[in-house]
Amino acid sequence: MSFVLAIDQGTTSSRAMVFRSDISIAATAQQEFPQHFPASGWVEHEPEDIWTSTLQVCREALERAGLKAQDIAAIGITNQRETTVVWDRATGQAVHRAIVWQDRRTADICASLKSEGHEPMISAKTGLIIDPYFSGTKVAWILDHVPGARERAGRGELMFGTVDCYLLWRLTGGKVHVTDATNASRTLLFNIHTGDWDDELLKILRVPRSMLPEVKDSSAKFGETVPDLFGGPIAISGIAGDQQAATIGQACFTPGMIKSTYGTGCFALLNTGTTPVASKNKLLTTIAYQLNGKRTYALEGSIFVAGSAVQWLRDGLGVIKQASETGPLADKSDSMQSVYLVPAFVGLGAPYWNPRVRGALFGLTRNTGPAELAHAALESVCYQTFDLWAAMRADWPDATAANIVLRVDGGMTASDWTMQRLADLLDAPVDRPKIQETTALGAAYLAGLNAGVYPEPAKFADNWRLEHRFKPAMSKATRERKLAGWARAVKGVLASDEGE
Repeated sequence: MSFVLAIDQGTTSSRAMVFRSDISIAATAQQEFPQHFPASGWVEHEPEDIWTSTLQVCREALERAGLKAQDIAAIGITNQRETTVVWDRATGQAVHRAIVWQDRRTADICASLKSEGHEPMISAKTGLIIDPYFSGTKVAWILDHVPGARERAGRGELMFGTVDCYLLWRLTGGKVHVTDATNASRTLLFNIHTGDWDDELLKILRVPRSMLPEVKDSSAKFGETVPDLFGGPIAISGIAGDQQAATIGQACFTPGMIKSTYGTGCFALLNTGTTPVASKNKLLTTIAYQLNGKRTYALEGSIFVAGSAVQWLRDGLGVIKQASETGPLADKSDSMQSVYLVPAFVGLGAPYWNPRVRGALFGLTRNTGPAELAHAALESVCYQTFDLWAAMRADWPDATAANIVLRVDGGMTASDWTMQRLADLLDAPVDRPKIQETTALGAAYLAGLNAGVYPEPAKFADNWRLEHRFKPAMSKATRERKLAGWARAVKGVLASDEGE
């Protein structure tokens, strides 16, 4: 049993990957599922779609690898975080569609909590800001808007879980209601210092404790699958939210290591060790992973628009036909122009956290064309990463250029132009690994660690392999001029919100 099955349940698709004991990939399967947008700013998933697509890709991956249940040492689960499911304890039926992390319907609840003065206490306990992004207000909304739900929850008839928890419950045939510390830390209900659900937070958000799952280490015995799902029982022994799983897959086990994932948006996590660092720059304090009862913390920054800026060039403007054209096109841009795109299409994430502002282009001339727009779109991702990087270094007293390592993954990292520009603007090396499937690998590692397939973190880190290191090559004067231009552009966008 030297194989591990990783479930990577994402926002738009479910994936399964089979990893060998040497962390090479034996097989993979992926399936998209429908998105539902019932109102402006609302995003929902049908829980049954999440479940059936996950089950299907697991079966496909096993078939493609030519493996049976008895060949799999363990299953690891990684998942879209904060997405919220509430279901009936007896029947397993969800009482409402899953409310997705992107959903903004609880903005009024969040505004009330802030106006009542709860944010300092909630931030101190959870490491989070009050925002519709997180699960707690979504649970409260479901209880308030589904007829009879609050009464049923009070009687202990309803269960809450993030996607990992819901899948675990389904995989075990309704026997196990458990999550891990990383997912729990994203709910607004969990005290990251005590490592438990917090009664004061539950009272403020009016969520009954009886709804909540047990919280375990990220690598633990979570249960085993019902035999008829895969032709035999398989142990489930690893769970982590997707960004934390990517941090583990990148072997960022040492304080000072940062992983930055470039997908639709960008998520950067800085390992701060056993000390939770309270941010003064609107970053989140979160649990990176919990092993053997010991919590390791991280500072996290979220950028809402990364790869979606390239999608905008392709689908919105028709400037490119394929994403891969963007780098070569940017390379042809006029070096005398300084065009800045602030891609606040859905507001600005960390360290600004302003959902009201919208995007803007600065520095346009009559000669600005597709090449300059491509240049500005790719560079905007690098500038936004610089803002996170600067905030992390300001928040974490141990940060120096010498002890910070940036490891990157995700679709945009295939662009050498973008990664080189990132190294130039950060004035620091950027490391791209050979294995890009870091999220699934992190889930596989957690499961394989518990099952004895993979070694302790320090030895696992030895397996990390560099594909390319991008070293800074930009002059200090050029870098400072460009960063100053970006700062002015962001200031202009933020000013557009004043007085509205």
